Amino acid sequence: MKKVIVLFVVFASVASLVYAGNSPASTKVSYERIEATLLHGLKSANKGLSISSSQILGSIKSSKAVIPLMHILRESEVEASRIAAALSLYKIGDSRGINALRQSAKFDSSERVRNMCANFYNEFKSN
Repeated sequence: MKKVIVLFVVFASVASLVYAGNSPASTKVSYERIEATLLHGLKSANKGLSISSSQILGSIKSSKAVIPLMHILRESEVEASRIAAALSLYKIGDSRGINALRQSAKFDSSERVRNMCANFYNEFKSN
């Protein structure tokens, strides 16, 4: 239940950041706090929270998330977590993350993850 509350707070914070008419200074502080919370959410044992955090970090193109997302892509035992990390790395577009996609497209143990990483990598190259 506690993790559901944390997830709700994260989504509420993101929504308030998007829709509130805050000053640039308070928006920056709010953004940094949200980003830190999402980065913490990546480490959660609750896979739904971890995957949601990954997706949001990709959507906001968090450069701080590249290394943790690469770790998830390489180390997670859950296909859905690896795919969410791959999509987020694609969205962020950092060269380290794109290289991780290329490597996972060749060497991931799951055919599904390999195919998704190859698709994300090829899409990135074509843009």
